[in-house]
Amino acid sequence: MDKHIEQAVNASLDQFEKVASFPVSDFKNKIADVFDSDEDFMTKVSLMDEAFDDEPHLEALREVFFDLLMVNFFSEDVKKLEEDYLESEEWEDIEEETIDRGTELLNVLLYLRECRDEDIEPGLEDFLKEFLLVDEDEFQDEYRIYEDVIANQVLMESPVEEIAKVAKNLPESSEFKELFYPVMCFFQQNTPSEHQTEVFIRNSVEPEFDSSVFALLVAFNKN
Repeated sequence: MDKHIEQAVNASLDQFEKVASFPVSDFKNKIADVFDSDEDFMTKVSLMDEAFDDEPHLEALREVFFDLLMVNFFSEDVKKLEEDYLESEEWEDIEEETIDRGTELLNVLLYLRECRDEDIEPGLEDFLKEFLLVDEDEFQDEYRIYEDVIANQVLMESPVEEIAKVAKNLPESSEFKELFYPVMCFFQQNTPSEHQTEVFIRNSVEPEFDSSVFALLVAFNKN
């Protein structure tokens, strides 16, 4: 498993355990075995799904962990495959088969990986304009998905309470509603103190999910 993925998995599950008061050690071992295995990607997906099927209280994290599995594939598994594997018909078939899996968190993780590779500090404006290219005409699908994030960039200068208020009032139709609070808070403060994390949790509507995603991003972003 990629080091940063391992950090993210452990931090996310540890935070879930802390907030939900539900033990995750067995699940953590199962997931580590899945990520570390030499199986092909779709077999890993099946094994991950089996692990989540056995732990229904963790269901909210299933698709987020699919994102992590995907990033781990790009970081580690692909090294064992042919150089042009990601242009192969086999990978095209996998992309088609998993088109409805995962979340928009995948883009955030890929952006953070790029920031680490290029040694630059992650920022919301940079993510939107330089990574997602939301200002470009040919990337209007991204603009639509991230429209609420784009419209609320001013929140980077606002307290967490204000981010929470906006998150709660987003319409159910918003494609980024579920991730808005943890992602916006991460871009505002990607190295939170214990007190800042407590304030984040206190203002969350879904503290188990939100704090797990927030912890995942903070841990993934660490060197």
